Amino acid sequence: MTKRAALIFLLILAMPCAARAQTFGAQEATLDNGLQIVVIPNHRAPVVTSMLWMKVGAADEQPGLSGMAHYLEHLMFKGTAKQKPGEFSKLVKTLGGNDNAFTSQDYTAFYESIAVENLPRVLEMEADRLVNLNPPPEHYASEKQVVIEERRQRTDNDPRALFQEQLNSAVFINHPYGTPVIGWMAEIEKYEWADVKKFYDAWYAPNNAVLVVSGDITMEQLKPMAEKYFGAIARKELPPRKRPQIPPAKAQSYLRLQDPAIHQSIVMKIYPAPSESTNRKDSLALQVLSEILSGGPTARFYKHIVVNAKKATGVDFNYNETALDYGTISIGGTPADGVTPEELGAVLDAEIKKVIAGGVTNDEVKEAVQRLQDEAVFARDSLAGPAMIFGAALTTGGTVKDVEDWAKDIATVTVADVKAAAAKYLDDEKPWLRAPVSGYLLPATKEATNVQR
Repeated sequence: MTKRAALIFLLILAMPCAARAQTFGAQEATLDNGLQIVVIPNHRAPVVTSMLWMKVGAADEQPGLSGMAHYLEHLMFKGTAKQKPGEFSKLVKTLGGNDNAFTSQDYTAFYESIAVENLPRVLEMEADRLVNLNPPPEHYASEKQVVIEERRQRTDNDPRALFQEQLNSAVFINHPYGTPVIGWMAEIEKYEWADVKKFYDAWYAPNNAVLVVSGDITMEQLKPMAEKYFGAIARKELPPRKRPQIPPAKAQSYLRLQDPAIHQSIVMKIYPAPSESTNRKDSLALQVLSEILSGGPTARFYKHIVVNAKKATGVDFNYNETALDYGTISIGGTPADGVTPEELGAVLDAEIKKVIAGGVTNDEVKEAVQRLQDEAVFARDSLAGPAMIFGAALTTGGTVKDVEDWAKDIATVTVADVKAAAAKYLDDEKPWLRAPVSGYLLPATKEATNVQR
């Protein structure tokens, strides 16, 4: 037994019997107006991370209004009748805490890390902006420029981000996941506060929210606070989250981008895949496969391609399972000196074909499962980490039980499960839904640079 394994064993023994069956010991409740509450107790210090998760994201926007969910996230800090613009964050900092927010395709989340004694004040302000947002016109206009500049700096002026955006668009044809969360520039520029207000009024409601608090608090303490500040807010009739499906296609797509800012080629390939909420069994198998192929310096990809074959300086196999609709499998790497992007792409494909044809070993599965379970145990030490895990799961079709049982369920994955998942989702000749999209991001040649100039 390794020192790390021994430590985990001692931690488990130290847990109360009731908690041993759960990874985090989370408790949940629901108010009469539909607000879901989750408490993840951690009494090591008198602090908490409070997160309000909204079950709405970029994929819920109307066509032609891309980026609105992210823009609304910015405006949520711009005041109500009770709060001046910027007052929320200013007060949190005055109280010794920090706050921020983020938007994805499926959710928008607002968080504060603060001393537990100050949680009531934070919840009061959070409940206020949930239904009373009213940014002054000048702040609406200035914040739009902030978002436009964010789009320009983080995407338009970054060839890697721009390339990733275009790959996603090619993968998710006919589905809103193909539209960037920040939005298309031409659409960001055109909508007004009245458009954003309709979106806010439609989706921001207690029955479309999850309050997750991790730290030095119990459900007996939190629920009365939530009742006090959120309980009087009326529930709403919510719009249906109806999204189109990706149409099937067998033809593979290839994207190629040359840019003077790129000095080292990058090879990428993206497959559509099920999310954990749409096919949990296959998703767990893909999570184990990802760990086997790319879970560290002894994993297959790094050992075979970087160390032994010396075809790349870095490689990666990443499965993103947290989504309401579709997940993705991304494969990529950076060619070593003297290796062309096409050659590295062929080497990566060969490694995938080995898994499809020969599968993986019992030892590989056992070790991968152990590493994944270790990560779950050590996640307990964080305040923000568990709140992130539960919030993301609960806003993408998962349950508290799914999160608590994950470490147990991942241990049920077999060699046959991993081989079957690889064959089902990674066979280029027999695509699961759509054939993968491959991409090459390359340094600009002298000829290409002269043309651009």
